Amino acid sequence: MPSGESISLVKQLRRIPLSSLRVFEVAGRTGSFAAAAREVDLSPSAVSHAIRKLEDAAGMLLFTRTTRSLVLTPEGRLLLEHVQRGFEEMQRGFQRALPDTHVLPLRLHTAPSIASQWLMPRLPGFMAAHPGIALRLSADTRYATFDDDHDIDIVYGVPDASRHEVIPLVVEQLTPLCSPAIAARILQVQDLYTQPLLQSAGQSVRWGGWFSANGLATPGDFALAFDRSSMSIAAAVDGLGVALESTLLAERELAAGTLMAPLMGRSTSVRYVGHHLVHPRALDPHGAAALFKRWLLAELAASCAAPQA
Repeated sequence: MPSGESISLVKQLRRIPLSSLRVFEVAGRTGSFAAAAREVDLSPSAVSHAIRKLEDAAGMLLFTRTTRSLVLTPEGRLLLEHVQRGFEEMQRGFQRALPDTHVLPLRLHTAPSIASQWLMPRLPGFMAAHPGIALRLSADTRYATFDDDHDIDIVYGVPDASRHEVIPLVVEQLTPLCSPAIAARILQVQDLYTQPLLQSAGQSVRWGGWFSANGLATPGDFALAFDRSSMSIAAAVDGLGVALESTLLAERELAAGTLMAPLMGRSTSVRYVGHHLVHPRALDPHGAAALFKRWLLAELAASCAAPQA
């Protein structure tokens, strides 16, 4: 059973008006009582009073105030995160409940390189086909937890075992990619020893695996190393060397002719499932995440069916 102290705190917090939390969210986000006053159409003194009332009710200091600055305390930063999440949830609830609106929120998380290299060029088509979806896209190397932050995730590599649905996406092909000028100097695999090689440090399969698959020794050093495939691809386009990258991620550059695959058909490419789609098992079949899932799988199938450069 909850303690008397926790019950007392709940009763105390129930007396906090929603408007005070709104003032706190704006003040915490802007870092200024004056800016908050302008946004919520109150006077700075009224904003300060609302924050004081909230601090008294919560029993904690939310801001450190000086004559020149307003800084959230650690407790204030933690509370702001949850308050913002609560307002976002309420907004999504109203969007879905109002009969005259058909906006479906979609919180998409993805690995960075597939987001910038493959997904972003296709998003206009998705948004045109689904104008009623409000998309929020974030990209980093962490995995989504689906605890009120994301609906669906495209991850690089094999995700950890979990209770969520995990769908292997397409088989990707890793092959040396370079600018046309460098490609003219690469007629056989051994020619790579005379060229600067670009290493993608975050990649599951690197140059060592590719040279081993082709029965050759791996060079001792590399010209440059990057922690993103998108950076390695960009460096190869700029003529900095030869990148070992996925033809799926470099699809746009290969189609434009800014990158070439000089050893395609003359060497053994490494094939592997580079990305997985992850989402909670209970997925609303009519929701935005399900619509995105169907669109994504169809786009990837079409992408793999297209001839490679």
